[in-house]
Amino acid sequence: MSKSPIWSDVDFDKEGVQKGFLRLPTSRHESAYGSILIPVASIRNGGGPRVIVVAGNHGDEYEGQIVVMNLMRTLRHDEVRGHIVLLSALNAPAVYAGRRTSPYDGGNLNRVFPGRPDGGPTEAIAHFFETTLLPGADLVVDLHSGGSSLEYIPSAVIVNSAEESRLRKLLALLRIFGFPVSFVTDAPSGANRSLAAACERAGGIPCLSSELGGGATVSIATLKLAEEATRRVLEHIGSIRSVHGQKQPAPIALYRRVPFKDFVFAPCGGVFEPLVRLGELVDRGSDAGLIHTPSEPWAPPRRIQFAQSGLVLCRRFTALTAPGDCLFNVGIPFTEADQ
Repeated sequence: MSKSPIWSDVDFDKEGVQKGFLRLPTSRHESAYGSILIPVASIRNGGGPRVIVVAGNHGDEYEGQIVVMNLMRTLRHDEVRGHIVLLSALNAPAVYAGRRTSPYDGGNLNRVFPGRPDGGPTEAIAHFFETTLLPGADLVVDLHSGGSSLEYIPSAVIVNSAEESRLRKLLALLRIFGFPVSFVTDAPSGANRSLAAACERAGGIPCLSSELGGGATVSIATLKLAEEATRRVLEHIGSIRSVHGQKQPAPIALYRRVPFKDFVFAPCGGVFEPLVRLGELVDRGSDAGLIHTPSEPWAPPRRIQFAQSGLVLCRRFTALTAPGDCLFNVGIPFTEADQ
């Protein structure tokens, strides 16, 4: 496999605090000799764990971007142990455009791992992350939210594991992160093309993710929880010294998100009217929402039902809906016997 075209003015083997960019050369009509600049901070202080904190995997998910930018601004060399790599805008073209996918190539970064060094910009970013940044990491924190089209109940997320000891470690991270609702997925949303799958290929590096709301907005309360939770996890694994007096996490309610096939999908296009709220308990077959047809306003709306009982984890945020759009997904109570 050919060498990555991405280079950096940050030396990740060097002690101290460095802030700069990953640089991916590009050539397009607007800039013949241009580069995509991906902000990165590297803080290395002696021996200790190596942690990567990522946001901007999708460009329209803003809460995590703010969390990582604040860490870039505030983390001091003397409070770090080991090595922390901070990436606030991993898919930088998508972040700068405020889009889920890259305007350069339409790439969804969380669907193209392991990528290719000679592919489009999104594939090149995925390849560099998986082959250059990821090896040797002890933990990856990948901060997501619902983006423009979805809204999640603020939550932390892990991928289920058949290996009991690995699952216990991941569940411990959920409890330390301490969001009131957390959930386990049987497989990452992007299957083997996701960042979580890249962590699995790299020797089973623990990957802690999140869904910090959505709707392309930022909640004051959720952002505060997310900043506290991220620092608490870094303190827990020994990456930063316990000098901030982080609040102890409250007990969490733990769920398993139902499989993709059991999400609620729109069977037709129109204007979506939800009939339930995030965090509500629903029954299989109960009403989820209505889809109205603007071109036939006199026609009765299409009534949509839930395919599974459970707690509403996610809903469509945007009212205008096309056939096949996800309208809801739910979680059912999780126990370690579910692994």
